[in-house]
Amino acid sequence: MLNILIVEDEQAINKLIYVNLNDEGYNCTCAFDGKEAADFIENNNYDLILLDIMLPEINGYELIDYIRPLGTPVIFITAKNEINDRIRGLKLGADDYISKPFQVGELLARVEAVLRRFGKSEKKIQLYGVTIDLNSREVQKDGELIELTTKEFELLIQLIQNKNVALRRSWLYERVWESEFTGETRTLDTHIQRLRKKLEWEDHIKTVFRIGYRLEV
Repeated sequence: MLNILIVEDEQAINKLIYVNLNDEGYNCTCAFDGKEAADFIENNNYDLILLDIMLPEINGYELIDYIRPLGTPVIFITAKNEINDRIRGLKLGADDYISKPFQVGELLARVEAVLRRFGKSEKKIQLYGVTIDLNSREVQKDGELIELTTKEFELLIQLIQNKNVALRRSWLYERVWESEFTGETRTLDTHIQRLRKKLEWEDHIKTVFRIGYRLEV
């Protein structure tokens, strides 16, 4: 299990990040100021640090100077979204930069991308008895192999990465089929129906009236 340190002084945001990363199978530790974070870093090893900039005690810019020699990847998460702030953060050694407010799906995707870049990515996701191997692209339910098409697999990943979020049909279509959505919903709806049946997720993949679909977790 990969270890992630969340350094964020806003308790609601800290909890939001913690809950969603924990649901994805990461082992998370929360720090609420720079000094507490420095103490955690000194005494523990982390695979990734999510770091706010405006922190009590020691700010994120100062803290990354301490982190950089350790070789631990860092993603800045901050309300400071001016281009100069981004440039400064990246020059100081951050591996990515997310501005508040952010979507949970984007956060999870960026965490996975940075971990993958450093060769630390978890390759399996487990949910409702289903195991998804991101390397082999194999899906099993209760130990039995489930045959999914390429588009069904990509659709499943989008739903999982954005769980509990109502996703518009157009948004899903453009990401999975990588082409402009023209209003034709039959293809997407058919794939959703097949995915529900194959995974036995009829009660988990919900239709959101006039919007699209939501994976409830």
